[in-house]
Amino acid sequence: MLGFLIQRLLQAALVMLAMSALVFLGVYAIGNPIDVLISPDATQDIRAATIRAYGLDRPLWEQYGVFLGRLLRGDLGRSFVFNIPVLELVLDRLPATLELALASVLIGAFVGVPLGIYAGYRPDGALSRGIMAASVLGFSVPTFWVGLILILTFAVNLGWLPAGNRGETVRVLGAGWSFLTWDGLQHLALPALNLSLFKLAMMIRLARAGTREVMLSDTVKFARAAGLSEWTILRRHVLRLIAIPLVTVFGLEFGSTLAFAVVTETIFSWPGVGKLIIESITALDRPVMVGYLVLVAFLFVTINLVVDLAYAALDPRLRRRARA
Repeated sequence: MLGFLIQRLLQAALVMLAMSALVFLGVYAIGNPIDVLISPDATQDIRAATIRAYGLDRPLWEQYGVFLGRLLRGDLGRSFVFNIPVLELVLDRLPATLELALASVLIGAFVGVPLGIYAGYRPDGALSRGIMAASVLGFSVPTFWVGLILILTFAVNLGWLPAGNRGETVRVLGAGWSFLTWDGLQHLALPALNLSLFKLAMMIRLARAGTREVMLSDTVKFARAAGLSEWTILRRHVLRLIAIPLVTVFGLEFGSTLAFAVVTETIFSWPGVGKLIIESITALDRPVMVGYLVLVAFLFVTINLVVDLAYAALDPRLRRRARA
């Protein structure tokens, strides 16, 4: 198991190195932030001094070397616009995106998996057909349109839930969390529901397909022949056998939700890193853009590593292979 972990850590380090180079080159090849940072009528001397102060007069490879050295020390640079360390700025917004992404993925998992298992267990029932029809809508309807409809229905017409912002928060471990207060939960409900619809539909279809396959297997036939109840078969055999693809989707969807919650955060004015990256792109705040993308790549790599370790815990064949 230790060799398996070391191999995955080395792979993660190589992926992070490659991603940092691609992100840096891609972002620094776009636009000139000096045009945004200083007034258009500034003198050439002021312009040249600003370029030197931000190190933009150096060759691109040298700028990357400086960036990589800072990155290894945990320094992502300073924001051009906010003039504070990028890591501090991103970490201040990250809890909002983390709880929004986690809430949406948990809704998709704890609602979608039971519905998918039921649809796979009784595929010809009317309720199962309705579940599958609803899952098609989850894939087809655009997120921004659903968000506007949710605001119009529950915030404007019914007045049950707030339309935007984060609400009251409680600071735990130096970060503010809105799910710990009733007002924060009310503000979290609509954006989390909006962001979870695609995950919910995916979990339903994945769980249904896995259940249909497992129900026709010899494992279930032998379990029924042994006199086990249907609930025991579903809990001990079906759910366990479909757990690996579900864990994969859960991990990857959590990472993609962190990275691509921009639309939902914009619609609901949710103060997360997605809204921050939109503001940074508008202002050509290169350090924030690079820092955000590197952090997202790091989160993806970390989540994939955790998923690989979960594989080893769920599948005994991987543990035997790792020991070998």
